[in-house]
Amino acid sequence: MGGRGASAGTPVPARPSAAPRPPRFAGWDDLLPAGRTAVMGIVNVTPDSFSDGGRYLAPDAAVAHALRLAEEGADLLDIGGESTRPGAAPVPETEELARVVPVIEGLRAAGCRLPVSIDTAKAAVARAACAAGADIVNDVSALSADPEMAGQVAALGVPVILMHMRGTPRTMQDAPAYGNVVGEVARRLEARLQAALAAGVRREAVALDPGIGFGKSVRHNLLLLNHLDHLAALGLPLVVGSSRKSFIGKLLGDPPEAREWGTAATVAWAVAKGARVVRVHAVREMAWVARMADALARPPAEA
Repeated sequence: MGGRGASAGTPVPARPSAAPRPPRFAGWDDLLPAGRTAVMGIVNVTPDSFSDGGRYLAPDAAVAHALRLAEEGADLLDIGGESTRPGAAPVPETEELARVVPVIEGLRAAGCRLPVSIDTAKAAVARAACAAGADIVNDVSALSADPEMAGQVAALGVPVILMHMRGTPRTMQDAPAYGNVVGEVARRLEARLQAALAAGVRREAVALDPGIGFGKSVRHNLLLLNHLDHLAALGLPLVVGSSRKSFIGKLLGDPPEAREWGTAATVAWAVAKGARVVRVHAVREMAWVARMADALARPPAEA
């Protein structure tokens, strides 16, 4: 299987004839565990992601890493073949397909039954990934980068994550400015939700992500985290991805691989503020943090 990855230099072409399989999950209520926050494990199949770029570029390595995250307690797996770190350049469609499709196929061949999310802004990649076994589309552009994406998600019938981002990964950190970051992010997410619904995406299939680190300063990120309950009030599941982000490093002075303590604080805070999903690199540790934060924020009837 390793020879099919991008590192082998043999791109996998788009598969326009691949028929989308019936979705396994009608909406987020089918996906999320009852009574606790879900943990989404990150699998970056990229050479240049900010935290673990290049470690899991070969399909075999990515599959093994994803299975390890499943064993550590991940409720969902998020597979991405295009880095969205600040300054990242776009990846050609064929290259992105070459990176992610073999990994999703490998996971399903290995018997992994966890919900799998494809982290992409391209309609063709979403279609091929779902045909290969993905269950969710996670779009950092909230279905705005590719004019065919909203219609494709509606046709696939799969759950989707709409994330807030100002600009593109290449430009998003060029002096980001907001009058009221919480209000502006909420209004943009509401607008993208309405666009998705108009394209035929079902409301129960939509989750929202405030886009921590995507076109925000340190203060913007802190304000968004502080007011997550305002965004949760939009009435849809909230996905929060703060793991190892640069604002943690700027506050604590740590490199990406040493940011887990800061990440733990943001995960606990996000759970207390109403996040339904936390997207993380270190699944075992952050699953413990999330479970404890769940118990503190919503004490069980008996323990």
